[in-house]
Amino acid sequence: MARLIYSAIASLDGYVEDAGGRFDWAAPDEEVHAFVNELERPVGTYLYGRRMYETMTYWEPTPEGPPVITDFAAIWQAADKIVYSRTLEAPSTARTRVEREFDADAVRRLKHEADADLTIGGAELAGQAIRAGLVDELQLLLVPMLVGGGKPALPSDLRVPLELVEQRRFTGGAVFLRHRLLNP
Repeated sequence: MARLIYSAIASLDGYVEDAGGRFDWAAPDEEVHAFVNELERPVGTYLYGRRMYETMTYWEPTPEGPPVITDFAAIWQAADKIVYSRTLEAPSTARTRVEREFDADAVRRLKHEADADLTIGGAELAGQAIRAGLVDELQLLLVPMLVGGGKPALPSDLRVPLELVEQRRFTGGAVFLRHRLLNP
């Protein structure tokens, strides 16, 4: 059975976007980007909310840039994508389908049938999956920035025990934390 992983880049105070909806402060440097590429390489399917999907469409077609950028684009383009949206009429990228509603049972079946891990992107969608007991692992990359408010990376109305299974510190001050969810 494949794992469902929630991966996010967040400020040290726990936000994926600041109060103005910006996340430019979270752009990874080359060292962090190369690490993220290795985390993403084995992913077979990305689950996204509409807004996260629209942000990620940047990676198709492949943007110009250093090898770490083109490598990530290739990784992202090779994976399947499922977008949960009531308003998106059709996907604008290859290997993408739109589902109108988040269906926990369908995701559970997908995890059971998948040959490769799945990730879920977008804090609100991830919150739904965490509440449904679907998320197996949290991968949080905390950047050395306080933004004082905005969109939280994690739901505030939930209590779930975690087990720290990996940590890594980067030269620029970012810290990676990987936790296994211990659903009761």
